[in-house]
Amino acid sequence: MARVAVYNMEGKEVGTIELNDAVFGVNVNEHLVHMAVVQHLANRRQGTQKAKTRGEVSGGGRKPWKQKGTGHARQGSTRSPQWTGGGVVFAPTPRDYSFKINKKEKRAAMRSALTSKVQNNKLIVVDEIRMDEIKTQAFRKMLENLNAEKALVVMDSIDEKVVLSARNLPRVQTSHVIVEKSQGEDGQSENIIKSTINVYDIMKYESVVVTKNAVANIEEVYA
Repeated sequence: MARVAVYNMEGKEVGTIELNDAVFGVNVNEHLVHMAVVQHLANRRQGTQKAKTRGEVSGGGRKPWKQKGTGHARQGSTRSPQWTGGGVVFAPTPRDYSFKINKKEKRAAMRSALTSKVQNNKLIVVDEIRMDEIKTQAFRKMLENLNAEKALVVMDSIDEKVVLSARNLPRVQTSHVIVEKSQGEDGQSENIIKSTINVYDIMKYESVVVTKNAVANIEEVYA
């Protein structure tokens, strides 16, 4: 298992943690990572682009001039694509760009993305992230202490003070991985997973700052 340092918000090392090789020590599959990123971007597209074809543009029902004898090229409508104000050839229409990838492939892509950060020493583990007040300057100072100015910050809970403190930083994104225990109808305990991390954000940001408890939650979800 890989062992990485654990820091506090002042950037001082306060301990170490062992990472599960099943999540943070796999063989990086670049193809699956690329496919997960493409899917994420495709699923975000609204697909509302629309332009009119020559059959949808109003007007143009009258032939602009007679077929022969004018010296002009023959024309049948002023709404043909070569005319100003005419229709668009092969005009785009609203469509759904989203597509699916297999669940196993998506999980493998996540493991590959996390492993790549560990291999490049860009996974920074902190003992906890706690803000006494909503203060962007204090949050920026914490990232400077950790040497992670362009970072994805992964927490183990939804802390409004932390989220609002980071919201105004253009090179920072917050997310969370929460695993809650609940009692099922059959009396068996089951996990309720609330996660907002994705492969795209992990690869987009230079560093991944993750709390110690969030590491445990990630290992429980993706191991």
